[in-house]
Amino acid sequence: MFTEEGIITGTNRSMAWVKTVRSKACESCDACDSCESNDKSKEQIVQVSNTINACEGDRVVIGFKTAPLLKLTFMLYIFPIILLIAGAATGQSLAPRFGTDPSVTSLLAGLTCFALSFVIIRRISNTLSNNKEFKPFLIRISRQKES
Repeated sequence: MFTEEGIITGTNRSMAWVKTVRSKACESCDACDSCESNDKSKEQIVQVSNTINACEGDRVVIGFKTAPLLKLTFMLYIFPIILLIAGAATGQSLAPRFGTDPSVTSLLAGLTCFALSFVIIRRISNTLSNNKEFKPFLIRISRQKES
């Protein structure tokens, strides 16, 4: 499990907004330059369920399970490559049936499947965005707001 410390910037009955600063682990990530949280301030706001009744100003620890992160990594990096290779192989084998050049058919089928993988990923991501397993959560209050 990944954990990160942050400060509650706002709450309502069921949700809390936590301001975090990107850690060293985040900065060493290969996708750091393309991450949507990549900005000059290195701060980001994360919305989490307020299951521990934290209040604005509390310093909290949030967590993210690693298994869902590995699933997302597979989906974003490996799945498109698998479809690209499968499409290219399919195009190669279907070219003689259609009387076309195997290289061109392989290229077109591979690129089509590669593009299709991003459509599939987009649809799956819309479903996963509502799944609790793929969202960060509050672990504990590390320090109460100082009065």
